[in-house]
Amino acid sequence: MYSETSHSERVNEKLAPKEDTIRFLLDYSKALSVIDYKFLKFEALLN
Repeated sequence: MYSETSHSERVNEKLAPKEDTIRFLLDYSKALSVIDYKFLKFEALLN
């Protein structure tokens, strides 16, 4: 769903995210590591 291109008539320009915002979220998600150990969950930011 997210990989499909939106139709221009359905996109509200005021609600469309800026390229910097998208880049920040993608970089953050690449750096985030979640480790499950038994009943615990550890989150580490690898940067």
